[in-house]
Amino acid sequence: MNIQVKWFYRLGFFLLLFIVLLVFYLLRPIWMPVLHILLTALAPFLFGAFISYLFHPLVGYLEDKGMNRGLAITLLYVVVFGLAGFGIYKGVPILVEQMNDIAVKAPEMAELYRTYILKFHTHTTGWPFGLHERLESIIDAMELRIGDSVNVLADAMSSLSDVMILVILIPVISFYLLKDSESLIEKGLLLIPARKREQTRRFLTDIDRSLGGYIRGQLLVCFIIGACAAVLFYIFGMNYPLLLSFIIGITNIIPYFGPIIGAIPAVLVALTISWGMVLKVAGIIIVLQFMEGNVISPIVMGKTLKLHPLVIIFVLLVGGKAAGVAGLILAVPILALVKVSVAHRKLLMNKE
Repeated sequence: MNIQVKWFYRLGFFLLLFIVLLVFYLLRPIWMPVLHILLTALAPFLFGAFISYLFHPLVGYLEDKGMNRGLAITLLYVVVFGLAGFGIYKGVPILVEQMNDIAVKAPEMAELYRTYILKFHTHTTGWPFGLHERLESIIDAMELRIGDSVNVLADAMSSLSDVMILVILIPVISFYLLKDSESLIEKGLLLIPARKREQTRRFLTDIDRSLGGYIRGQLLVCFIIGACAAVLFYIFGMNYPLLLSFIIGITNIIPYFGPIIGAIPAVLVALTISWGMVLKVAGIIIVLQFMEGNVISPIVMGKTLKLHPLVIIFVLLVGGKAAGVAGLILAVPILALVKVSVAHRKLLMNKE
């Protein structure tokens, strides 16, 4: 196949991909409600599959050391879920208490924010024409967001029963998925034509190497950052240290933008204490992000995806615009899948 034909196929492939994504985006009002129902029903299975995927390398390691697969899974579950259960037993009551306390104090905190905003608004009346009006619209939007955040917190507290059901179902589902993962993969490969099975196996291996390493590493980094934030908040006398560090750890899964999103609640709470606490919180977050970018992530993650930061920022902006928070979380994994797919497609075209 000559070079011109190869480039023609590549251009056609990317144009087709762009058209499919565009149509998919335009049809959001149709498929989003259906997707919501499906995700609600499939949630325990998806989380179970995710956990089994995370544990799979550890089970494989124990098997390589001569341990029976069932025993390896049981031992891993006893250790991991035992520690998680102990953490939940000790941490959840504190977390719920802090959530209740912040929900009760939310009106008082909102009034304090309004006072700060009005003072700032008064000081900006002399700004050039247009800037003051623009600032007013930003302030109004911020007030709406604060109100929405309080409502989201209340909704999260009211849905704790649903979360508890998931907590019970997920370990059971993940156990059986992990136990039978090899046979499930082999049965899945039987659905593919025999001549393409080896190629599909290599494709799945490359995805696991790229995407799996990123996901496992990112979760470990999030845990380390969240734990460090909790300790530092507690040492410096910050209110709601467990709740705020939990938010920082969770949002840290979003590259680049996550730390900013996670820092906002901590700064808002610090404003109700003192400006000195605001500076302490800002300092803690800056130090944590410096440590993550220069020490923790290079050690844990390395260069897992081998993608330029500008490419990652671009797909994050697209993902956030298309699907909000879920888009921000899924953008980089989807990019990794596309990268591996394109690499395999290129390899096949070169062979042809």
